[in-house]
Amino acid sequence: MSERADEGVRLQKVLAGAGLGSRRACEGLITAGRVSVDGTVVTELGTRVDPDRAVIRVDDMRVQLDDSLVTLALNKPVGVVSTMKDESGRPSLAQFVTDRPERLFHVGRLDAETSGLILLTNDGELAHRLAHPSYEVLKTYLAAVEGQVPRGLGKRLARGIELEDGPVTVDRFTVKDTAGGASLVEITLHEGRNHIVRRLLAEVGHPVTRLSRTRVGPVTLGTLKEGRTRPVAGRELGALMKAVDL
Repeated sequence: MSERADEGVRLQKVLAGAGLGSRRACEGLITAGRVSVDGTVVTELGTRVDPDRAVIRVDDMRVQLDDSLVTLALNKPVGVVSTMKDESGRPSLAQFVTDRPERLFHVGRLDAETSGLILLTNDGELAHRLAHPSYEVLKTYLAAVEGQVPRGLGKRLARGIELEDGPVTVDRFTVKDTAGGASLVEITLHEGRNHIVRRLLAEVGHPVTRLSRTRVGPVTLGTLKEGRTRPVAGRELGALMKAVDL
């Protein structure tokens, strides 16, 4: 008899299949009381679940059980427009996922001259929430800017800067390096307005010469090479879903 009979599938097998670790490691998660099924903490290793219906969480993070849903991290190169098909024939995101059978779409945008992390998915609800301003998902950028950044700029940015379409506040700001007449800064904010980082830094007197996004919520660019993708799955996907209350 198949394990996917009426009694369901063993919980540790479901967790392992979702990328949470080996089956033995997943057994440890269960016995430690870190797993809940439909809102109830489960500690019995013999527990069986229906993976098509159960809502399973590990450390309060949702486990994605629908293997038809895919989320990818892409390191977008400069010169590529953030669309799956460009009517003008410019390089688009589609060229990096020609081997994928799913119909993927991008979450948010990076302008053509900005490189770095962009998420591609076929999970409509996840994409909608990530793009919605009410969830305030943090995004981190590494920017090369003109001029030496003064000591108090971070506090000024945290208080808020008025732009033509309204004020913007920065959640974190760090000067990573300064050489000659240029600086390298890391900036984290929860807004996604068009060209927001470039406009913000230009407004305070430090125009951007190079810009890359390195993080979206809990998902980081890491060592992913330009033009390459990697799956966002397991705990990383769970943390991403938790960031938007899924």
